[in-house]
Amino acid sequence: MKTYVPENIEQNWVVVDAAGIPLGRLATLVASRIRGKHRPDFTPNMILGDFVVVINATQIDLTGKKLDQKVYTRYTGYQGGLKKETARTALAKHPERVIEHAVFGMLPKGRQGRAMHNHLKVYPGDQHPHFAQKPQKLEVR
Repeated sequence: MKTYVPENIEQNWVVVDAAGIPLGRLATLVASRIRGKHRPDFTPNMILGDFVVVINATQIDLTGKKLDQKVYTRYTGYQGGLKKETARTALAKHPERVIEHAVFGMLPKGRQGRAMHNHLKVYPGDQHPHFAQKPQKLEVR
């Protein structure tokens, strides 16, 4: 079964600059926009949200001691294959995955949430290839 996206609903493109913004504040804003909760016609069972482009992912801010104490874990599938890395090393290697991990944890679990994953585009620098979609700049307070 396919998730329902109505054809007559216009989905906008939004650009968010992540420079100097705390990770949690950015993730809640982006997840809310992707889900469509800012719209007056929000319906939980339909994907009505915007496409969100996040730029400057390398300049995200982690408050407190999270750079050294926050640990991302994953499992390779082999015995003893538990891999751990701190937020500092994750930001150095692949900063876009840190933001994606935070945002995807706030989206619904299941078929609809997996379909919403395509609405987030994260780039480490300030350049992105989505100029043809005419994205609007979104200010984070």
